[in-house]
Amino acid sequence: MESKLLLHMNSGKGERSYANNSMLQRKLMIKGKHILEETITRFYSNYSPSCMKVADLGCSVGPNTLLVISNIIDIVDTTCTRLNQEPPTFQFYLNDLFGNDFNTTFKSLPDFYKRLDEDKGHKFGSCFINATPGSFHGRLFPNNSINLFHSANSLHWLSQDPLLEFTKEAESFNKGHCHIVSTSPPAVYQAYLKQFQQDFKFFLKSRSEELVPGGAMVLLFLGKNKTHRRTGWEIISLVLNDMLLEGLIEEEKLDSFNIPVYEPTVEEIRHVIQEEGSFFLQQLEILILPWDEGLNEGVDANIKAQFMAKVARAIMEPLLSAKFGREVIIEVFIRYEKKLAQLMEVEKLESTTFVISMTKNA
Repeated sequence: MESKLLLHMNSGKGERSYANNSMLQRKLMIKGKHILEETITRFYSNYSPSCMKVADLGCSVGPNTLLVISNIIDIVDTTCTRLNQEPPTFQFYLNDLFGNDFNTTFKSLPDFYKRLDEDKGHKFGSCFINATPGSFHGRLFPNNSINLFHSANSLHWLSQDPLLEFTKEAESFNKGHCHIVSTSPPAVYQAYLKQFQQDFKFFLKSRSEELVPGGAMVLLFLGKNKTHRRTGWEIISLVLNDMLLEGLIEEEKLDSFNIPVYEPTVEEIRHVIQEEGSFFLQQLEILILPWDEGLNEGVDANIKAQFMAKVARAIMEPLLSAKFGREVIIEVFIRYEKKLAQLMEVEKLESTTFVISMTKNA
């Protein structure tokens, strides 16, 4: 089975679901909202479409998906009031891979529509919400059909295992690990970078063909800055390596598994945007948040580690279960939690997120 079919978050609304363990992602969206506001205001002031067509790429599942829609509706509503215009009809397309739990989101829509009607009133334009399953690494919509693309916490995921085409000899370069770690040779880093460049370039090309003239895009995704910060993917790799040494997982399974995630630098992002050539980069801001963002100050380190481990499990459990079996998952995240508690005593655990606004070139 292709890895991309397994790249989905934990479904439903249970204790381990992504819907209940995505507070950090929500905080990032709130902190980056001002760029979304500026992008929409700029676009709407120039074009004022009668039907505002928006696609949320990598929407996943849970309240964050509907927060995006609410934010966009509020921003357009404010802009229309300022311009003394009638509000448009809205068409939202929720996109993610075929294994995504769209049903949980759609079960929330009756309450969402009710709140929208109470908040905006009958004078507000209609709002239609649909699912568009498929990979955002390729085409999803007809030419010149979308006004705005939004994507949060998704584009660091690659379209495939970056070491997929390596020979058996090359696989041994990163033996015992499933992501970039401090001991990984340059060839591993270069393979990840090359896959990101190919994916991001094709992503930009696809979106430029689907956007209307002057259409815009707001992207939030993990990256890295000049200060080295440990990643959750690295910690997962270290945990799995420990379990391999103890004989708890099979060597062949770990050697054939690489987490398809790459966190680019600002320079790497700019290079691909300039090389592809379809977009003008309007804004790029860097957000740095601690992994325990959202918890009260003074919370015990063990509680913080438990919180962060639940977030990681909501993201990684489907992929790890498919590769190593469900029976090892509990042990993986027990160890992940313990390693987090140890690391927090000696270093800051923070993530770097880029918030990017682009406009399609004429």
